[in-house]
Amino acid sequence: MMSSPLPVIRLKPKSKPQAIRHGFPWVFDNEIVTDRRTKGLTPGALAILEDAERRPLALVTVNPQSRIFARVLDRDTDAQVDADWLFARLSRAAAMRDRIYDAPFYRLVHAEADGLPGVIIDRFGDVVVLQPNAAWADTHLEMLTPALLRLEGVTTVYKNGSGRARGLEGLNEESTVLAGALPDGPIPVVMNGATYMADISGGQKTGLFFDQRPNHGFAAGLCRDARVLDVFSHVGGFSLAALAGGAASAVAVDGSAPALDLAEQGAAASGFADRFATRKGDAFEVLQALQDEGAEFDVVICDPPAFAPSKPALEKGLRAYERVARMAAPLVAEGGYLGLCSCSHAADLTSFRNASARGIGRAGRRPQLIHTGFAGPDHPQLPQLAESGYLKALFFRL
Repeated sequence: MMSSPLPVIRLKPKSKPQAIRHGFPWVFDNEIVTDRRTKGLTPGALAILEDAERRPLALVTVNPQSRIFARVLDRDTDAQVDADWLFARLSRAAAMRDRIYDAPFYRLVHAEADGLPGVIIDRFGDVVVLQPNAAWADTHLEMLTPALLRLEGVTTVYKNGSGRARGLEGLNEESTVLAGALPDGPIPVVMNGATYMADISGGQKTGLFFDQRPNHGFAAGLCRDARVLDVFSHVGGFSLAALAGGAASAVAVDGSAPALDLAEQGAAASGFADRFATRKGDAFEVLQALQDEGAEFDVVICDPPAFAPSKPALEKGLRAYERVARMAAPLVAEGGYLGLCSCSHAADLTSFRNASARGIGRAGRRPQLIHTGFAGPDHPQLPQLAESGYLKALFFRL
């Protein structure tokens, strides 16, 4: 057997190789035997990971600049990471989505859970938006782009190089068209009976949050003939679904004027414009103003940004989630419904549920938890990696 030309990195004696053997995809910097050679490895380079007894564990990609020193690419240490390897992973991911969804509008690759660590890819018909949030993906764009173009129907690849994750990897912020051409305007996306407008180059993240699709659908089922308030609405996620579900009216609240403009375009495209209104402003200030106005809604849903994006931010984030619940609950009519969401992986379900219940209680309301929702199946979870199951949605009857 020929020895691999790849460099070798080795776990420290006290590190547990079982975690890698059982599917955990990361090796942290304090678990690696470090010397001048390992510290000098190029971010994104491939290497062979060995246990302390020098037994091969996996083919990994390394980044000495990141807290996550190594990410597992393949358990086969002889695997060749080339265009065919990438296409095989992409094809496997696409096959699962195409079985579930009747149109190619979905998250195509959900990072580690799809075997492409740090890589997020959302698909909008013939356009894919790629977020290479790990160094290896950034350095392999010349292989990843043509592999994406081999997928049936894909003509345009857009790299979104923004976001906190890239900063943690030491990567710069740069967004660019890698292949094809972007459409002239936002892309219409039909979900749950409503049409959403995705601005893939100027909007947040990849332009639309596919992860909330099943939670939008559940909420819509509560909204027949209801007055609905959608706070932190982005492009109208919950409010447009509610109108499709027969809501009498819906108000979308967001701090971003461009997002609310896209929500209005979506309402018009869906035929809901006469039942839809927007209110621009800081969500907490608008919640307080609505309370002062004596406003009342049958369904209130709050889908804030990640208040606890990391463990150090957890306590502050949980207080913010409690505050959302406390300020939203008084706006819910007797017997109405309150939906609260968290996309913070650092706040687990129990912590988020407790913070939400505390806030509702502090508002003097008595909640019944009727449904707990998560991200859709195009956002699969890697069971060994809690971070892949970040989204929680709680629905209460008050």
